[in-house]
Amino acid sequence: MTKADAAQHEVDERVRSAISHWGPRFTTNGVTVADFERVTRSLTRWQDWCAAWSVAADKHEALGRTALAEGRTRSAGEHLARAAVYFHFGKFLFVDDVPQMRKAHESAVRCLDDALPHLDPPGRRVEIPFEGRRLVGILRLPSTAAYGEGPSPVVVMIPGLDSAKEEFRSTEELFLDRGVATFSVDGPGQGEAEYDLPIRGDWSAPGAAIVDAVAALPEIDGERIGIWGVSLGGYYAPRVAAALGDRLKACVALAGPYNFGACWDALPPLTRKAFQVRSGAADDEAARRHALTLDLAGQAQHIAAPLLVVTGKLDRLIPWQDAARLADEVDGAQLILLEDGNHGCMNVWPEHRPYTADWVAARLRD
Repeated sequence: MTKADAAQHEVDERVRSAISHWGPRFTTNGVTVADFERVTRSLTRWQDWCAAWSVAADKHEALGRTALAEGRTRSAGEHLARAAVYFHFGKFLFVDDVPQMRKAHESAVRCLDDALPHLDPPGRRVEIPFEGRRLVGILRLPSTAAYGEGPSPVVVMIPGLDSAKEEFRSTEELFLDRGVATFSVDGPGQGEAEYDLPIRGDWSAPGAAIVDAVAALPEIDGERIGIWGVSLGGYYAPRVAAALGDRLKACVALAGPYNFGACWDALPPLTRKAFQVRSGAADDEAARRHALTLDLAGQAQHIAAPLLVVTGKLDRLIPWQDAARLADEVDGAQLILLEDGNHGCMNVWPEHRPYTADWVAARLRD
């Protein structure tokens, strides 16, 4: 095999890896099945990934802009929120071309910001000062029909390495339908903060800043706050719970690592490269060392909030044993281990997502 052939094979493998790892996640979180098949069928080179998804996103944004101009605001919100998801999935791991990635990301943010007033229920952007920069979250409140008058309980939703707040609409709906407000937020190394604030293992400071800001919102009951995280967010959420003690009334860790560095050799190249860039590491070895600082050892025993840990036995990124270890170390923790679940368990979402929303809602009502 020539060097050119080897390089082409590597690029093709990135596309295959992204499709095989993330298909159910895309379609569960807002990409239509037809669009997923159409876009991925046309791709053979990783360098075309972001552009292909951006072209698909442009079509949905155009539908949204037309609906806005015609006064069909509900449809406009749906179209623009979908466009935001497509732009997000164009940029989610596209760290080899940061300018192109950032352009798609800015489009995702623009589309979601414009969609927010027209969603049902609507949302609004909240900016939190942090270390001279800002963390940005989206607040959505349940309808009074679902919850009633008065301040709402809330679940803070933490993305992972390659997710961001633009991806969470379908998950938010589960909590909102059960009377729980949602606050989907980009932390250090994520979404709008990824260009200024690197990934960090200790989330006590950003976690406290986020929870303090949410608790201060007049629509929120500061005594009834839960936290939910997926993938690396499934590590961050327990770290925040360990730092904040009884300030949190529920914690969900979905597909999170116990020690991310211990998973390093089994991670796909796309994932390792994204972590390297978003942690500010100089190379793969430096990224591995930084990943080792994302560690729950000595932290798990400080978690006072009720803890639900969810994982799948077919997770190819994070061994299910990491979730079992976390659950074993926290008194009263509940472990949901899904035999056919992949990373994030999106391929078996009916087996955990509704239950998780019920579980959180029940603890925030107590």
